[in-house]
This record gives sequence, C-alpha cells and structure tokens, in this order.
Amino acid sequence: MNDILRNIQLLLLDVDGVMTDGGIIYDGGGIETKCFNVKDGHGIKMLQRYGIEVGIISGRTSPVVDIRARELGIALVYQGALRKLESYEDVKRKTGLDDSRIAYMGDDIIDVPVMRRVAFAAAPLDGLAEVRAAAHYVASLGGGKGAVREVCDLILKGRGVWDEVVARYELAGL
Repeated sequence: MNDILRNIQLLLLDVDGVMTDGGIIYDGGGIETKCFNVKDGHGIKMLQRYGIEVGIISGRTSPVVDIRARELGIALVYQGALRKLESYEDVKRKTGLDDSRIAYMGDDIIDVPVMRRVAFAAAPLDGLAEVRAAAHYVASLGGGKGAVREVCDLILKGRGVWDEVVARYELAGL
C-alpha cells in the first residue's frame, strides 16, 4: 500500500458522513449548521504542507461547506454533485492528475463510482457496507470523528514523511 500512497498528490473528500458525522442541524431560522472535527482539519493542513492538495466533492450544497473549505485553503470544491464521476473527471482535467495520483474518501453509495477509479479509496468506519467493501482502507473511526485525520496520517506515513511531521512539532516544543 505504501507504493500507492507514495504517489498520492490529491485527496478528495465527501462531506456529510466523512468530514462530518452526517448530521444536519437547522436553527429556528432555517440556517444549516454542521460540526467539523478539528483533528480532521489539522490533518488536511498537514497534507497541504507536504504538497498534497485536498478537494471536496459533495452531493449536497451548503454555504457551511464553502466556509470550511475557505478556512482550510481548499480550492477544489464541488457541491450539488449528484453524479460525482462527472465532478471527478473535471478535477482530473483541472489538475492534470490521473487516477494513480488521487485518493478519495466516501461513505455512501453515491461515492462508490469514484472510489472504483482512484488509486486509493477509503471509508469511515460507519460508512455503508457496500462502500466499505469498495474501499482499500476502512478507518477505525467514524465520519466527523477523526476518520479523515486517520487517512491523512496514513498518506503521510506512506509517503515516508511522518517522522518529519512529528519532528516539526517536537521542535516547536509541543
């Protein structure tokens, strides 16, 4: 698996059920909120520091996702992507990357077509059975509970830079 992970240059993520636990909360005014995991966000930033781009392909559309993406410096954002393969093909055109350089993490059957194309497919522990079966890796944690961070760490370890990542924080006195 390290041979595959060593070549990953882009991690694509679903949102609901991957970056979040899948819950959607509306306040009394109809404003949608989502809960994102800070550790997942830190994992995304660490990937970016090591030259691995991160993108989002979500079947739903939510302003909250745009806010989180901006906060994390994620420029590739596709929302309302009910045919995720079309968005995936657009990502490949924009980035010039082929399947062998891309990883994807999804949790529902809408994600399976993309998972079958990428070099490395992952699912959170609470992803649907069909999705977990299509994954190369199933996280030990659920969506919104650190599963994204687990995959980010796995990619960094596969690229052989994990010791450097850890040393960066040890040098900072953390």
